[in-house]
Amino acid sequence: MAASRVYLDHAATTPLDPVVRDAIVAVLQDLPGNPSSLYAEGRAARDALDEARAQVAAALAADPGEIVFTSGGSEGAALAIRGAAFAAAREGLRHLVTTAVEHHAVLHSVQALARHHDFEATVVPVDAHGLVVPEALLNAVRPDTALVSVMYANNEMGAIQPVAEVAEALREHPALVHTDAVQAPGQLPIDIPALGVDMLSIAAHKFYGPKGVGALFVRRGVRPSPQIVGGSQERNRRAGTENVAFAVGLGVALRRAEAARPTSAAHNARLRDLLIEGIAAIPGSHLNGPRRQRLPNNVNVCFAGVDGEALLLGLDAAGIAASSGSACTSASLEPSHVLLAMGVKPDLAAGSLRLTTGRGNTEAEVGRALEVLRELVPRARPATTQSTAL
Repeated sequence: MAASRVYLDHAATTPLDPVVRDAIVAVLQDLPGNPSSLYAEGRAARDALDEARAQVAAALAADPGEIVFTSGGSEGAALAIRGAAFAAAREGLRHLVTTAVEHHAVLHSVQALARHHDFEATVVPVDAHGLVVPEALLNAVRPDTALVSVMYANNEMGAIQPVAEVAEALREHPALVHTDAVQAPGQLPIDIPALGVDMLSIAAHKFYGPKGVGALFVRRGVRPSPQIVGGSQERNRRAGTENVAFAVGLGVALRRAEAARPTSAAHNARLRDLLIEGIAAIPGSHLNGPRRQRLPNNVNVCFAGVDGEALLLGLDAAGIAASSGSACTSASLEPSHVLLAMGVKPDLAAGSLRLTTGRGNTEAEVGRALEVLRELVPRARPATTQSTAL
């Protein structure tokens, strides 16, 4: 990444931590064995994998046996949702509950189960700030509900959801509770006993680890049906030879992200607030999501009368990397499903911009981004556009 550019899309992916890179390279160079093999090279690879699993478990306040390595956040969500659903169906539980602002990895998994596998699904709406009301979600739960999936923090507009409250209310219900916590490590506490969930999914590239690896916490006694079958790896929960090098990278990255969380979260919150205050002075700006109950590094705004794609291209030309929402839907011309679920009108949602900070950003870079936005936004909208304050 060129030093002259300003990278403000850490919710999409983060730069690889050099310490994590070195740990990955060491495994690739020195540990060629298959961790399922019994000879010395295999045992050495298994030891590295076990250490990585222990690091992840320690960060989550979980047991190493409750950690399943996956290929990332989407697979983790799919294993949790599809695996729990198919296992529960054997007991006659065929109802699923989620929210309207989930990542598509969750929503599409739930929708596919309803469309193709004879499950029923309830998608609970959110308020104007993108927050689910716990009572509304709990009222959607039925005796035959198999799973409730509520994300910890939204990847687009940063709203922090009441996961612990939902999990506590469902403690005596047979439904399992899954949370997509992909945006949380290094930003929010990810203590499993405090959250009270049965399953939690994360992805390494959101906290300065490598792309292509993630982890799913599965509470002891919970047995989701495997979605990749073949070998007996990951305690028969996910077949396939483990990616030892990237699992080690995930473990190191998570340990470092959690150790640095108090400092980095405060740093990001300061930059976030500077961005919000600066953008508030731009006519026609509108903050999406709650002002306080949001991720420390997330700013999501709409600019009335502005085409979001043109704004992103203008920012890119000025040396600033940003996005309009989830990286997984960046090629779509449709307005964000998250913003629409919050009641944002489609024409306003089309002018959305997400800026997400990271550990390497500075106040000077935030100032530069604001200066560019102050120039770009007025040029990108008709003079008759009405102003709305943040």
